[in-house]
Amino acid sequence: MRPRLIHLTTVDLSLRALLSYQLRRFAEEGFEVIGASAPGPHVAALEAEGIGHLAVPSLTRSWTPGRDARALGELHRLFRREAPTIVHTHNPKSGVLGRVAARTARVPVVVNTVHGLYANPALPPLRRSAIRAAERLAGRLSHHELFQSEEDHSFALRTRMVPASRAGWLGNGVDVRRFDPAAVDPGAAAALRRSWGAAEGDVVVGTVGRLVREKGHEELFEAASALRGELPRLRFVVVGPDEPGKEDRLGPAAVEAARAAGVVFHGEEWDMPPVYAAFDVFALPSHREGVPRSAIEAMAMARPVVATDIRGCREVVAPGETGILVPPRDPGELARAIRTLVTDPGLAGRMGEAGRSRAVARFDEEDVVRRTLEVYLRLLAARGIPAPRPDREGA
Repeated sequence: MRPRLIHLTTVDLSLRALLSYQLRRFAEEGFEVIGASAPGPHVAALEAEGIGHLAVPSLTRSWTPGRDARALGELHRLFRREAPTIVHTHNPKSGVLGRVAARTARVPVVVNTVHGLYANPALPPLRRSAIRAAERLAGRLSHHELFQSEEDHSFALRTRMVPASRAGWLGNGVDVRRFDPAAVDPGAAAALRRSWGAAEGDVVVGTVGRLVREKGHEELFEAASALRGELPRLRFVVVGPDEPGKEDRLGPAAVEAARAAGVVFHGEEWDMPPVYAAFDVFALPSHREGVPRSAIEAMAMARPVVATDIRGCREVVAPGETGILVPPRDPGELARAIRTLVTDPGLAGRMGEAGRSRAVARFDEEDVVRRTLEVYLRLLAARGIPAPRPDREGA
C-alpha cells in the first residue's frame, strides 16, 4: 500500500502553478499524491495530470476568523477521514490551519514549506506581532519546516522560531528542461509579440504576477510612463490574473489608467515559456517575495532581470551578472535600470545567458524534489513506516 501524501494550499491555483511538477514526481516515487485546497477552476487540470483533489470549501486567502474556524474543522475531519501518512502544508494561512488540524488528527508526519515568512516591516506593528506569533506557534506543530529562502531559514534559527533539528533550507526551482529557450517555437513567441502590438524592432519589458499592489505594478506603471517619451519603441506587458478578493488588488481605475498609458494586460496564461521568450527584459518590482518563481523562470529562459533588492529576489538575481537590483517602491531607479538594459542589447544578452546558466546550476526543481524526499524518507523511517517503492515505469 502506497503512503498517502496530501499537499495543502489555500487555493487550487497554488497546487497547479507552484506544485504540479513536484506532485507528479512524488507520485513517481511511490506516494499516493492528493492536493487539498478550496475548490476552483484548476482542479480539472490537476486531475488530468493524475493528481487527486480534496475540496476545503471554507479556505480563503484572506484571514476571516469565523470562516477560518470552519476551515480548521473541515481540515481536521478531512485528515481523520483520509488518514494520510504525510500532510505537507503551504502558504501562510493554510500552513497554520493545516498544521494544527494535522496534529490534532494524529497524522504521522507533518511537513510545512515556508514560501516566505509573512510578517514583515511593512505591516502594522500589531498585525505583524500577531502573524509572527502564529508562525512561531505553527512551527512547533510540524515535524519539519522547509524554508525556500536562505534568509528566512537563518532568521528562523537565529530567533529560535524553530530548532535546527526540525528545519532545513529547501530553495525553489523550475523545470529547466521546459523553461529552455531552445525548446520554444519562435513562431509562438512572435505571435504573442504581435498580439501585444509590438512591431519588429520594438523592445518588450514584461512582468508576471497577480494584479496586486504588493507586486510593484504601480511603480512599474510609473516607470513605463517616465520612459515612454524617451523610448517610443518600448512596450510594457503585464501577465497575471486579477485578484478580486485581495485587499491590495489593483482596482479597475489603476488598470485603465495604465492601459491608457500603453501598458498591455495579457491576463492569466499557462503556457509560460513562449511568454518569457517574447519578452526582451523581465521586471519584478515586488515589495515582498519568498523566492520568486517568475524571476527564476525568466532567467531559465535567458532573459535579463530587473528586480527589487529584497529577500528572495537577491537570492535569485546575481546583480551585475544576471540582472539589476533596485530599491523597492522606487519607480525612478526602476526606470533607470530598465533603460540600462533596453539601450544596451549586448549587456542584456550577456546577462540573459548568465541567467540561464545560473538557473540550471542553482534552481532546477528536481533538486527541490530530492531535498523534500530526503525529509519524507527520514521522518517515515523514524516512525517505522515503510518507504514507498518508486514507480520507475511512470518516471
